[in-house]
Amino acid sequence: MTGQRIATRAAACAAVLALAVTGGTAAQADDDIESLPADQIADRSREALLDARSLHLRAQGDLGEDRAPMTVDLSLDRDGNCAGDVDLGEDKGSVEIVKRGDDVWLKPDADFWENQVPIGGQTFEDILAGRYMKGSASDSRLRPVVEACDLDTFRELVSDNTGKAGTTFTKGGVTTVDGVRTVPVTAAGHGQRITAYVDTGGEHHPVRITLRGDGADAAVDLSGFDEPVPTATPAPDETVDVSAVLGKGPAQS
Repeated sequence: MTGQRIATRAAACAAVLALAVTGGTAAQADDDIESLPADQIADRSREALLDARSLHLRAQGDLGEDRAPMTVDLSLDRDGNCAGDVDLGEDKGSVEIVKRGDDVWLKPDADFWENQVPIGGQTFEDILAGRYMKGSASDSRLRPVVEACDLDTFRELVSDNTGKAGTTFTKGGVTTVDGVRTVPVTAAGHGQRITAYVDTGGEHHPVRITLRGDGADAAVDLSGFDEPVPTATPAPDETVDVSAVLGKGPAQS
């Protein structure tokens, strides 16, 4: 269903992560990350991201390529649990997402039904009446959303891009991002600059990644590493079974 659009938006954010932290050189063993070459800092950051059991991701801005500015705000872990929302931007709609175990809940707003499901959207909205649509994570109609809510999806993209295209990084001066001391490393090419701001302490996670140039102006903030995804789920009286919703509208292609 329309979850494919949500997944595409989330995957675009994952692509920014992959490009920004793709290293290929073994990092030195010492913890004085500020003294390392840029490519080794990128490599250390990539390894830290791959090792994370969970994280909070907030991406906002314009990724270029005629994509509308959007916001993705998700907490997700490697067990497939997820909570947050995706705003497609420019009043195109937003969706609240909760996934816990084998269950997933989606709550699209009125703009989403109007813009993303022009045929039958009003019917779906009337059936839900402000409630969540609940389904199984194995439901093929919800699979795109489910995959976007799994940290392993992002980890696989980062891992698959490791060492590709001989990316060259440059290192900037130490700066503070949301109170965290970071060292920025930048990769430039095809009219764009992608910068990862890497925490100089702890596990050296990337805490912010920016994409600039060629129509793009976006930022991805990363936090909550290894912290539990919120466990709260919608109450039964706030949900409607996905089949009761999709089964009542026009056939979707």
